Amino acid sequence: MQALDLARVYLENARQMTDVKLSLVLCHDTEVSLSQAKRAAKHADNPTLKEGIATAYIDLGRLLYDRDHHVEAQTSYKKAHKLG
Repeated sequence: MQALDLARVYLENARQMTDVKLSLVLCHDTEVSLSQAKRAAKHADNPTLKEGIATAYIDLGRLLYDRDHHVEAQTSYKKAHKLG
C-alpha cells in the first residue's frame, strides 16, 4: 500500500533529521499517511496491512517520545493498540 510505504519513508527521514522542528514536520506527515492507510485498511481484509500500520504507529510513538512529545507519543501508541 502506497500510503503505508510513504509513511515509512517520512518516518525514516524524521529519524535521521538533526533539526527537531523538521523532524516533527515529518512526524506529522507520517501521521497523515498512516491515517490514509488506516482508511484503506478498513476496506481490505488484510491483517498484514493492519499489522504494518500498527508497527508504524509504534515506531512513530517512539520517535515522538524521543523528541519529548510524550502526549503525541501516547496517542500514537493508542492508535497502534486499537489496530490490534
